Amino acid sequence: MVQKMMENNRVFTNEKRNGENAKRSVAGILWNSMVIALSMYSRIPVPFVEWKEEGMKYALCFFPLVGVVLGGMMTGFCVLAEKISLGITAFACIGAVLPLVITGGIHMDGFLDVADARSSCQTRERKLEILKDPHTGAFAIIRCGVYLLLYVAVFGELRAEVFPGAGGIYVLERALSGWSVVAFPKAKREGLVSTFSGGAQKKVVKVVMAGWGMGAVLFLMWTQGMVAGGMTVVAALAVFGWYYRMSIQEFGGITGDLAGYFLQLCELTMFGVLAIFR
Repeated sequence: MVQKMMENNRVFTNEKRNGENAKRSVAGILWNSMVIALSMYSRIPVPFVEWKEEGMKYALCFFPLVGVVLGGMMTGFCVLAEKISLGITAFACIGAVLPLVITGGIHMDGFLDVADARSSCQTRERKLEILKDPHTGAFAIIRCGVYLLLYVAVFGELRAEVFPGAGGIYVLERALSGWSVVAFPKAKREGLVSTFSGGAQKKVVKVVMAGWGMGAVLFLMWTQGMVAGGMTVVAALAVFGWYYRMSIQEFGGITGDLAGYFLQLCELTMFGVLAIFR
């Protein structure tokens, strides 16, 4: 009897230890995934972790978290700008540049590559080659100047009062972009999008991206009002639909550059619509 009780106790202890190890393992994988996402899509200082397959599977789940951090930092900037009575020109210019500084310009790089490719009016194959070309063309420089000027104009109209509510824009655009990475057809097998989508648990990522997206939608409509918030969401969905159609027709699917192109275009459009309806 005593021996049987001792054996049962050993079994229970082993099961408990295995359960604790499994929990630590899951927590470790999620931590690695979060650090990979933050280090890949931003310049936010994070600890070094090895990019293993387990971490890559769920890295996209934390992509919208970059938007949360970005929204918080933009809110802090707006509060500081009001306290020091920063001029409208300086406020608009810094507000346009700060997201590029925080993200390291990774999405703007894609925007410029796609601008060059689409402006070439070449075949699909040639456009994909242009996306891989490290050189910057004249059309990319022109589009960059136009984009930043429009961003400055829109941000100057919004003023600081739209934050922190407008931070939902940074989250929604990343939720849509992340969803497209695992759901849309790919233009090529190699590249950043194929790397992340190939290592991703696609069903999990889709559900998580949908959760981030719904949270961002509700936050925008709660903070900006049903009309302004609702129209901002409609604008994002319209750009998302156009992005899918354009990517399929012109490139045969999406790439990392196209995902960045969408994100930058969606961000500018949402801020523009928010400025109009507020």
